[in-house]
Amino acid sequence: MRSVRIAFATVVILGLHAFAQEASAPQPPAAKSSKGTVYIYRYKQFVGSALEPSVYCDETQLARMDNGRYFSVEVEPGKHTFYSNDKQSGLELDVKAGEKYFVRVEIAAGMMKGHGRLILMAPEQGSYELKSKKLKPLDASKIVDRTRVSVAEANLDNTTTTTASNK
Repeated sequence: MRSVRIAFATVVILGLHAFAQEASAPQPPAAKSSKGTVYIYRYKQFVGSALEPSVYCDETQLARMDNGRYFSVEVEPGKHTFYSNDKQSGLELDVKAGEKYFVRVEIAAGMMKGHGRLILMAPEQGSYELKSKKLKPLDASKIVDRTRVSVAEANLDNTTTTTASNK
């Protein structure tokens, strides 16, 4: 009877040891994208709600930004210039492969009408704001560059981000 107990205990210990090794086996790293992702979003606000400023990347119009909406664009690594119809503001991003950036569109008052102004957000703030239940993907009818712009649901889990202070 004693030998049965020892054999049973040995099997249990070996089983637990095998399970522990399997559970702690290193997971392969997630495939890193060869492009960077820029999320562009606009708060839902009453002021300027009828305005739809255009958003550009490197002289190419991406979309007309609607109130309370967002979209993303994947770009090759390197320097890219983003701007809206406010000629005095814009931003130059040095995009890294696999990283995510967040740009907020704000409406600035103008002489006769308002215009869009782009602001680079810290990833912690941008990802938080993008998760808001009030923001929805941009309507497909507002997209100009359909080859680069995506209106898929923002997947912000396991984000690789770059801080705005690193620019």
